[in-house]
Amino acid sequence: MSAIQCILVDDEPLNLDGLEKMINRYCPELTVTGKAGTPLEALQLIREKPPQIVFLDIQMPRENAFDLLDKLMPVSFEIIFVTAFDNYALKAFRYSALDYLLKPVDMDELRTAVQKAKTKLLEKDMNLRLAGFLEQIRDKHSQTRIALKTKDGLIFYPVKDILYCTAERAYTRFTFINGKQLLVTGNLKEFEGLLPDDNFCRVHDSYLINLDHVKKYHYGKGGYVEMADGAAIDVSSRKRAAFLGKLRY
Repeated sequence: MSAIQCILVDDEPLNLDGLEKMINRYCPELTVTGKAGTPLEALQLIREKPPQIVFLDIQMPRENAFDLLDKLMPVSFEIIFVTAFDNYALKAFRYSALDYLLKPVDMDELRTAVQKAKTKLLEKDMNLRLAGFLEQIRDKHSQTRIALKTKDGLIFYPVKDILYCTAERAYTRFTFINGKQLLVTGNLKEFEGLLPDDNFCRVHDSYLINLDHVKKYHYGKGGYVEMADGAAIDVSSRKRAAFLGKLRY
C-alpha cells in the first residue's frame, strides 16, 4: 500500500506542528498533505486534496469539528479526533470516528490509532478490488471466467467448464465437466445474475444449467434434462417455455 495521505486540523499552530512532527517521526507510513487552522480552511483543503485520514480537533472558533463533518457527510476518509476534552467521545463515535486521542497525544496511542486506520483502509482497498473483479464478471459479452470465493481466496474457473449449479440454501454448489464440485457462499440467484444468460438457464428453483452441456430433454409435465455427466435435472412447468425458447425449439 502506498503512503497514506492525511490532513491535520487544529486552531492552535503549535498543536499542528507538534502532531506533524510526531507523525513524521513515529508513523512514516503517513504523509501529511495539508494543515488547516479553521473548519472553513479544512473544508476547502479536504475538497481540494481528498485525504484518507483526517486528524481533527473538536473545539475551534465559530464552528466545531461536527459542523465541519455535517457539511462533508458522507465522508470518504477515516476520522481520528485529537482534543483536550474527553466529554465529546460519545458524539465523536456517532460520527464514525476511528479513534479519539486526548492532548497531549501519547505516542503509543497515536501508533495504535494509525494501525486501526491502516487496517480499515486495506479492507476498503480489498473490497474495491473485489468489486472491480465482480464488475468485470458482470460484463457478459467478454466473460470467459468466473471468480468463486473460497476460504483461501478467489479461484477463477472457465465458464464453459460449468455443467450446472445447485441451490443449497445460502450456498451454491458448482459442478464442473471434470466431475469436480465446489460449494461457495452466495445463493443461486446471485450467480444467475453473474453468468451469461445466453448459455445458462434457470430451469428450476434449485438448478441453473449450462445449455452447452445438455445431452437430452425428456418430455413430461415439465420434463427433465439429461446433462453431459448423466445427471437428470427437473425442468419446472413454469420455466419450461423460457427453457425451450433459449434452445430455440
